[in-house]
Amino acid sequence: MSKFNTRRGKDSPAISTASLPDIVFMLLFFFMTVTKMRETEILVKVKIPQATEITKIIEKRLVHYLYVGAPLDKGRGDGTRIQANDALILKSDIPAYVSSEIAELDEVDKARAITAIKGDVKVKAGIITDIKAQLREVNQLKMMYYTNRKPKKK
Repeated sequence: MSKFNTRRGKDSPAISTASLPDIVFMLLFFFMTVTKMRETEILVKVKIPQATEITKIIEKRLVHYLYVGAPLDKGRGDGTRIQANDALILKSDIPAYVSSEIAELDEVDKARAITAIKGDVKVKAGIITDIKAQLREVNQLKMMYYTNRKPKKK
């Protein structure tokens, strides 16, 4: 049998921590570039309805959202409210909002802009109809309803 040569009494060299700050900053920059921050703070209660026949939007940069539902903060009133970006707006403000969102797009993409309505399950159909009428005023005819996929029955 061979003997293992163990070096007793000699300490192993200390691990160098000189490159540790470089590694930490590299990880920090990686997560800063990869992580997507929430764009808007939701001010209305939105429980998304479920549907069976849905399609996925490929170019999300062309989509701007209108949130419709009861306000989370009871100080903002009762009933149904409409939120665009981070502000609650009136139905009459929808054409101005949509026009400003479309104006920010490139000239090629302006005709392909889509208005998405994220409405609560309990929202009345009359409010959605009023929103659609306001969208027609600014010739925004491409719209969609935001839904979740309904689970298939077994």
